[in-house]
This record gives sequence, C-alpha cells and structure tokens, in this order.
Amino acid sequence: MFLLFGAIADDLTGGLELAAMLRAQGVGCDFVSDPHALDPASEAEAAVIALRTRVAPRAEALARFEAAATRLLERGARQIFFKYCATFDSTDEGNIGPCADLLAARTQARQTLFCPSFPEAGRRVFQGHLFADDQLISESPKRYDPLTPMTDPNLVRVLQRQTQTRVGLLAQQSLRAGHAALRAASERLRHEGKPFAIVDAATPEDLAAIAELTVDWPLMTGNSSVAAYYPKLWRERALSATLSPPSLPPVPGPAVVLAGSCAERTLKQLESFAAERPVHFIDLRVADADEAVRDAVAWALPLLVDGPVAIATSAPPDVVSSAQARWGQREAAALAEAILGRIAAQLRAAGVARFLIAGGETSGAVLQHLNLTRLRVGAYKAPGVAQATSEGEAPLALCLKSGKLGPEDMFLPMLASMARGEG
Repeated sequence: MFLLFGAIADDLTGGLELAAMLRAQGVGCDFVSDPHALDPASEAEAAVIALRTRVAPRAEALARFEAAATRLLERGARQIFFKYCATFDSTDEGNIGPCADLLAARTQARQTLFCPSFPEAGRRVFQGHLFADDQLISESPKRYDPLTPMTDPNLVRVLQRQTQTRVGLLAQQSLRAGHAALRAASERLRHEGKPFAIVDAATPEDLAAIAELTVDWPLMTGNSSVAAYYPKLWRERALSATLSPPSLPPVPGPAVVLAGSCAERTLKQLESFAAERPVHFIDLRVADADEAVRDAVAWALPLLVDGPVAIATSAPPDVVSSAQARWGQREAAALAEAILGRIAAQLRAAGVARFLIAGGETSGAVLQHLNLTRLRVGAYKAPGVAQATSEGEAPLALCLKSGKLGPEDMFLPMLASMARGEG
C-alpha cells in the first residue's frame, strides 16, 4: 500500500510522539527505528522512522537519512516529513540543515518550511526568534544543553549556518493575513531564491494555517505539532480513512525509570520521584562502565519487589561540564547511553517489563540494547510523552519521554498507566 505520509525523526522520543499524534486521530501509523524494519505489506497510511541522528556526525546522519528516505519513497510516500525538536536542537555543523538539503534533493522539492513551534509546550517562533515560554531560547535553560546548546534565538541565522541553501522568514504578518496572502508570501520567498524558510507560529491557528499551505508539498519539516493538523486535511481530500484510536495491552510486572537527560525538567521529575521511591545516580565523572552497570543492577533488583526504582546519569550543568572535561563532550554522552542501555538489557533479562526512559538519545540507546526496532504506539496524551509496547506474546511497555517536557510528577502515574494498559 502506498504511504500517505512518511516521516523521518532525528530521535526516538520525537518520532514516537509524532506517531502517537497520528494514531490519536485515527490514522494507521507504523513506527520503526530501522528503515529495514518497515513492513512492505503493511496497510498503514503513515510511517515514522525514528533515527538517532540529532548529534551524530554529519556523514553518519546523512547516510541514515538517505536510507530512510529511500525506503519511504519506495513505498510511494506522498509527502516526506522531517521531524526535529521544538527547541531546534542542532549545532552549526548540523544536522537539521544538511538532512533537509538531502531530503529536498531526494523529493525534488522546490520549497520547504521549518516549523519547530509547539505552543502546547510553550515553544513559539515570532519574527524568526524561538521562545521557550516567556524567554528567548538563548536565555532559557536550553543554553546549558550539554550537546546542543541554543545560544542564538534567531532561527534564520541558526539554520543558515548549517546549509548552503538560502534561508528566509515567513513572518507572522503573512501568516495572519489569510491563506491567499500566506501562499503569495511563500511564493515570493521562493522566487527570491530562498527555498528554505523559518515560519513563525505562536498559536494552534497558526499551525493549522501552515498545515493547509503545505499539505500537498512533497517535503515539510518541523515539530510533530504542525503534522497533527494534516489528518483533517487528508480526510477533506478523501485521502485518508478514519480508524478507531489504538489501545495498548496492560503490562504488569516490575518497572524502572532510566534517565539520561540532563534537562532541568528531568532533574525535577527525578526529585519528585525520589520523594516516594529510590533513585540511584551514576556519576560520570568517576564512573567505570562495567562497575557502574554491575552496581546499578545489583542495587535495583532487591528493591523492585516493593515498586519502581529509577537509575539516572542525569546531572546539573556543573557536573556535566566536569564529566565532559574528563571524557570529552560526545564521549561523555556516549558513555551515559551505553551504561543505561546495558542496564536496561540486564534488567529485562531479570524480568523488568515496564521502562520509562527520559531523554531522546537515551531512548535510542535503550531500544538498541533491547533489540527493539518496531513498536505498537498508543494515542497521544501530552507533549513530549508517548507510550508504546513491543510486539510479541510477552510485550514490554515503554514510555519514551523528551528530557525537556512532561509534568514534574509524571513518573509514577505513567508507570501505573502502563500497567493498566491505557492507550
């Protein structure tokens, strides 16, 4: 069956969130973390391929995007959607710009927009500047991100540093002037030789207008929030059928939180969890990987009889800086991911059936160590949080959580929801 919509996400949490949004609106959507895991016989109208490319070396990211785009285009995808974070996580080397260049060439797109806005989560773009709630992104805690610090709020400048393609701005004045004016402004940018454009968006109505403009484009990029407005437009065009929203089976058994994100929100969530259940922190400044894995598993197993526990490499900025000084920036991140992934594999072998994973890169590492490449996705409920189960007779329940999002007290209620099987 030909795909109506084929998405490539640059991390696991964002990809799962996008699939969950589509599923909540009755769109059949496959989710895989490996392009080769896509089922060519699937009757799903949409597919999301979630990759670990956000902070990968450019050549590696491009190779993975090339493979994913090839699979989606082989399935006849009507539109390719590049999903990235609402905080435009990238560096001057990439990978948003380079991957967008590749997809524009593969789809022969004459123009595409960049729409990271997620008003529901407080992420908005105004006059090309990205805000986190009432702060410019460069003045928010995001400026301390250990891998993709955002120190420039002007997304036109940020994206232009990553690509040879000229970048323009589709500003709020055009967005609020009606569909004809928005289309005319978009076409002006293209005729000016600016086929890439950051688009302002601050409200759900802005996102709906952007979706209406781009629904028939071969390539679109942005956060999952704008893609959530496509299903209504597909049905108006008689392109999509309506399915019943999915449900996930109950998954009883031991449960663990694995946190690798160093975002302020994740640290607060761990603090809230620690008020009721034990948390084991791994200090990357002094950690030996083998010893850290062995000690964490030995600590967790006897405690799981009484309820969930958490294991974290998360740390505040000063501790992160010290770990990076010892190991290197990327090396410290890779060490944390490898430790948590190995812990997950050992805990699964010991009977843990529910995993709440905080952090996009951490989620990718854990799924890789658990050897999971296809997931059954539940319906979307909240920004940055998505539930899924693995396939098979004895499924694992998974919640992949963006490090920066989710309520502070979400860990225990989410693990309980996974046990009840709420979709």
